[in-house]
Amino acid sequence: MAIETPLCDFGWKAVDFRLKGVDGKTHALADVRGPNGTLVMFLCNHCPYVRAVIDRIVRDARAVQELGIGVIAIMANDTTQYPEDSFDNMAVFARHHGFSFPYVIDETQDVAYGYDAVCTPDFFGFDRDLGLQYRGRLDASRKEAGPPDLRRDLFEAMKQIAETGHGPVEQFVSIGCSLKWRAQNEGGRR
Repeated sequence: MAIETPLCDFGWKAVDFRLKGVDGKTHALADVRGPNGTLVMFLCNHCPYVRAVIDRIVRDARAVQELGIGVIAIMANDTTQYPEDSFDNMAVFARHHGFSFPYVIDETQDVAYGYDAVCTPDFFGFDRDLGLQYRGRLDASRKEAGPPDLRRDLFEAMKQIAETGHGPVEQFVSIGCSLKWRAQNEGGRR
């Protein structure tokens, strides 16, 4: 089922975390925070929306890293119900697609809950002070990648944040597969 993200809550502060990465390290928000901002992405391996644009996500992540933006991807799905998203499969997915950023697992789903993540992909663009400035889409692609000349909404927003500290006023919500909550966390509720 396709889910849309809420609109950007400008200034909302990033939630800290310490999560295990496929690189064998534990990553905290402070470890990935960039001098010009931070991009926190909720992704998974099996979602057709993610799979359709993963090469664009990796391209744009590299581009914003060059602008001094820190990047991390968090996988929060229930891996019991969705074994394609297992930690071992995450490592294969990251290696296959050449991730230049940490890919970490949120086994308890506490971080996804703290961010109010709702779908994959779900993008949170923060300024240098970790205030939210972007909660929108990668581009206008949906379950299939759009044409190569689509406006790069995420990249342009993060570039603006790196240069001015402010995200764009006009933002388009991201759309993707619903986050796969464990039964006790269904819908992100506790």
